[in-house]
Amino acid sequence: MEKHTYNVNISWTQDRKGMMCSPELNNAETNESNCIEVATPPEFDKGMPNIWSPEHLFTAAVSSCLMTTFLAIAEYSKLEFISFKCGSKGVLEKVDGKFAITEVFLFPEVVINDESKRERAERIVEKAEKACLISNSITSKITMETKIIVQN
Repeated sequence: MEKHTYNVNISWTQDRKGMMCSPELNNAETNESNCIEVATPPEFDKGMPNIWSPEHLFTAAVSSCLMTTFLAIAEYSKLEFISFKCGSKGVLEKVDGKFAITEVFLFPEVVINDESKRERAERIVEKAEKACLISNSITSKITMETKIIVQN
């Protein structure tokens, strides 16, 4: 695979808040932008509640990468499943005087329709975590608690 780039533009709007957009994500039909409001989280001085923060986006990048990697590997492996979802939690700490997301907990849940697929589904989730480009690009510890549910 060749090198790819992903463009994101941030503009300050007011206080500790801004707008994050990507020209690559504009709706081609309406040319409407697909922007997200971002702000300092409320745990910090003058932080703002109920708005996506860099910390939320970091955690979301890890969990969404797990999902998209799982979907690709499951399709390639021809694993039939009913659903996939993943809760996640990023842990922010001060290390050596600097803030860092030190650990991301992932709680993937895969629903399958046959008990005989359980081990294969677990292996595919584990393989997805190891292949996730975001997890491979960060220094945070990744801890995963996978749940496989059989639904008949």
